[in-house]
Amino acid sequence: MAVEVLEQLYEGKAKKVFKTSDDSLYMVEYKDDATAFNGEKRGTIEGKGVINNKVSAMLFQELEKHGIETHLVEFVDDTHMLVKRVEIVPLEVICRNVIAGSLAKRVGKEEGIVLPKTILEFSYKNDDLGDPMINRYHATALGLATDEEIDDIIAQAFKINDILKEVFAKANLVLVDFKLEFGRTPDGKIILADEISPDTCRLWDKDTHEKLDKDRFRRDLGDVEEAYIEVYNRLKKIGL
Repeated sequence: MAVEVLEQLYEGKAKKVFKTSDDSLYMVEYKDDATAFNGEKRGTIEGKGVINNKVSAMLFQELEKHGIETHLVEFVDDTHMLVKRVEIVPLEVICRNVIAGSLAKRVGKEEGIVLPKTILEFSYKNDDLGDPMINRYHATALGLATDEEIDDIIAQAFKINDILKEVFAKANLVLVDFKLEFGRTPDGKIILADEISPDTCRLWDKDTHEKLDKDRFRRDLGDVEEAYIEVYNRLKKIGL
């Protein structure tokens, strides 16, 4: 799809967003910049932008096949994706299938315990405040989303979790937890936006529990680039 890229609208930790000559479309550019702990740790993961763009496109396309509408319009090139113009709902939606990361610290449990049911959490998407955890009552009272939108987001998140757990299982990966963001289309529809990648998912090898995600950067485990590439190659191998 031929569109002209115009001025930059936004630059975040991992992506830049540009206006285009089509008012209904934005161009997203994925970066190699890496951050952790709400921006306290910063660095670069070489080739991260390429992998995250490709993995996100693959997973968005797979989710579309299962009836989940996403903002993806077209995979443009290694670091660029054409997307629908949406207003991002300022909520980070976290689905947790296995105890890990901040949840392990909060509840005093060891990492690796498989949860009998998925935990869904909300964080207020605000870097200045450190993305604090909130619940649906905060979200609606603060005007971040309506009750109907929250219900829609929850239903979509659980469905996405079920689909992605199965996809990653085929690639011999455990989907430990992951973050989602949603956006409003100009007509008010809630659709999946942002990205789904080793940056936003905790992914462990099913047999060894080797971490193949951004925790390798967070925890200085090394071989970060190799882990991201491994995830991409496994997804390609299963036909995504």
